[in-house]
Amino acid sequence: MIFKKSSVTAVVYAAGASPALAQSAMATLPHDLSPWSMFLQADIVVKAVIVGLAFASLVTWTIWIAKGLELLAAKRKATLSTRCLARAESLDAASVALGNARLRGAVASLADAALYEMQRSSELAADGIKERVAIALSRLEAGAGRNMARGTGLLATIGATAPFVGLFGTVWGIMNAFIGISQTKTTNLAVVAPGIAEALLATAIGLVAAIPAVIIYNVFARAIAGYRAALADASGEVLQHVSRDLDRAALVPAASHVTGAVHLAPRPSVRLAE
Repeated sequence: MIFKKSSVTAVVYAAGASPALAQSAMATLPHDLSPWSMFLQADIVVKAVIVGLAFASLVTWTIWIAKGLELLAAKRKATLSTRCLARAESLDAASVALGNARLRGAVASLADAALYEMQRSSELAADGIKERVAIALSRLEAGAGRNMARGTGLLATIGATAPFVGLFGTVWGIMNAFIGISQTKTTNLAVVAPGIAEALLATAIGLVAAIPAVIIYNVFARAIAGYRAALADASGEVLQHVSRDLDRAALVPAASHVTGAVHLAPRPSVRLAE
């Protein structure tokens, strides 16, 4: 916002002031009202508010870059690992395939946790094994979701508080502007405009920090929900493998028992006719 000397002179003359007052107004009006100049001329409180809001904006974009890359890599690994689970014939084979460093992630942890629980409960009932595996998988899903959502709460805080912090700087700057008016005992535009412009700059910086934070937070909320859905699909695949492996293990002893009974049964004696 730049005020030209001619406009200031016109305003002063329109108010019926003398040419000397017009020249005084032009002398006191700052020649540069750029954002950087307004920041340098602002009160120390307004400067602190603007610096804090600028730092909050920097944090917002840093979280966007870091968390965006993390989410992209995690969702890609989850998708590939789920396909690997679907192609595997058993949970052991799936765990071996997921041991590849390229696929190590939350889904591989789900498969490892299921195998560990099956080994610990190998002599127990199958229904209890399935229940305990489901509990372990749900806990791992919740933990992975919490880890992925870490840092996004700061975006919500910045989006909710930055406009009010900027408003505080604006109120403080306008208060100082009115104090300056009372001290100079004039309502000259040259006295009022710079202080109000500096105050409004704080509100503008607050909106610059808040609007991207809210948008990025909503984008991350949807992306994390999709990531949790991918982990839920992987958990379903793991539970299917567990159920199939337990059914196979239950059929093998029964088949062995039947086979043993056939071999151990006495062969019927056949009496030849005389």
